[in-house]
Amino acid sequence: MDRVNAFARRVPTWVVYSLGLVPLAFLVWGAVFGGLGPDPVKAIERGLGERGLQFLLASLAITPLRRLGLNMIRFRRALGLLSFLYIVLHLTAWIWLDMGLRWEEMAADLVKRPYVILGMLGFLVMVPLAITSSNAAIRRMGALAWGKLHRLAYVAILSGILHFVLISKVWTAEIIVYSALAAGLLGARLLPRARPRQTVRA
Repeated sequence: MDRVNAFARRVPTWVVYSLGLVPLAFLVWGAVFGGLGPDPVKAIERGLGERGLQFLLASLAITPLRRLGLNMIRFRRALGLLSFLYIVLHLTAWIWLDMGLRWEEMAADLVKRPYVILGMLGFLVMVPLAITSSNAAIRRMGALAWGKLHRLAYVAILSGILHFVLISKVWTAEIIVYSALAAGLLGARLLPRARPRQTVRA
């Protein structure tokens, strides 16, 4: 673990951002050169949403991994912002490419379709997380208030998983894995930390 942590400390965060944009580059390439199958709009929409979910899961994994001795805390902000970027692009693809800016239909879906409601809820709770992701925001809010606000990440991942499940309609192996990871990570984060034993002096 010490070697891995030492290596992680030498990796600049821009590397994480750069690697995080690789899936987006592949999607753009596929959209331009026709490599996304018979329904490219759905492929773009699903690909963006899935990447957003993956990065959100990765950001939530930072704290449990730290408890196990693997310290990747310096990459948590990058993973969270990459997740938000992909979710924003996912929403944009739905509004522009899928729904064709038909605002009345979208408004109706926001009322009657549970998967749309959950997806929008997940996006909305991520907005304040992205806005307050900077060091300046932490200083202004204070660490305690900032930490409480960022518990909205739990709401975001639950909404995202349910959104993904309802859209897919079938319990595939992929959905089961994502759901199990989300449940495990949320459980690990919500468990109280073990307190160090105090030595009783005679």
